[in-house]
Amino acid sequence: MKELRIPKKKKNKLVKKNEKAKKISVLFLSPSILGVLVFFVIPFLVVIYYSVVDNPINHSFVFFDNFRNVFFNGAFRQAAFNTMKFSVIAVPLAVILALGLAMLLDSKIPFRSQFRTFFLTPMMVPIASIVLIWQVLFHYNGMVNDVIGLFGAGKIDWLKSDYAQIVIIVLFLWKNLGYNMILFMAALSSIPKDILEVAVLESAKPWQIFLYIKLRYLSSTLLFVTIMSLINSFKVFREIYLLTGSYPYNTLYMMQHFMNNTFASLDYQKLSAAAIMMSVVMVILIGILFLTESYFGKDVEG
Repeated sequence: MKELRIPKKKKNKLVKKNEKAKKISVLFLSPSILGVLVFFVIPFLVVIYYSVVDNPINHSFVFFDNFRNVFFNGAFRQAAFNTMKFSVIAVPLAVILALGLAMLLDSKIPFRSQFRTFFLTPMMVPIASIVLIWQVLFHYNGMVNDVIGLFGAGKIDWLKSDYAQIVIIVLFLWKNLGYNMILFMAALSSIPKDILEVAVLESAKPWQIFLYIKLRYLSSTLLFVTIMSLINSFKVFREIYLLTGSYPYNTLYMMQHFMNNTFASLDYQKLSAAAIMMSVVMVILIGILFLTESYFGKDVEG
């Protein structure tokens, strides 16, 4: 079989056309590239620079001294432990409960629309209103204490006790379950129906269908929901700050409190070192999640 030969003139025209297309693509992409450089890449490089110098005036390199000082700082350790504990509890709950709710709604239960609306409502409520609701509920003289008082229990100052983090976990779940649930519902609806029908005909049990079919097809959505929930768990500082201020009860002192208070004291070296350490941990966690999803989802993609 003879090879198809393109005439030299036509070949030159195609090359010029491709080069022109590349130049146009670069031209359209340049504003975005410039924006990423100015607002993300360059500031991150500046943070790395500040993390290895003694102060912005002398600019003397101290290498890992700032990182060592931050690591052995009591406030940093407290904040890191509280943030890790919160994420370890809240993120799996946000994923598992949202998946359970999505499967419940996917099973065609009565009042599906009302049920879905109930869980989506928190997404439309402003943060200020949420904080006000939680203050009313969990104040020392609030509604929750009134309810438990009916059963003979004593009053609890919820946000200044060992139960404080539980209160914030409930707030986190109430705020994020609806969004996660909708993502899982969309993913469940995209699973090929013929595969599910064949599994039913082969007498597969519901738990087998979920474990070997649905969970495999949900792997990419599980990854996305987990990453978003992890990021949102680091952003819970906003609600805690509005509820308790800059220096809350010990169990509510998060990494964002440490960052915010360090910034207020203008300690750039400590702040930069803490930010780098936090970034490294986030990259490692997200990398592990990507590897896990790639391992469990490879047969579906293939």
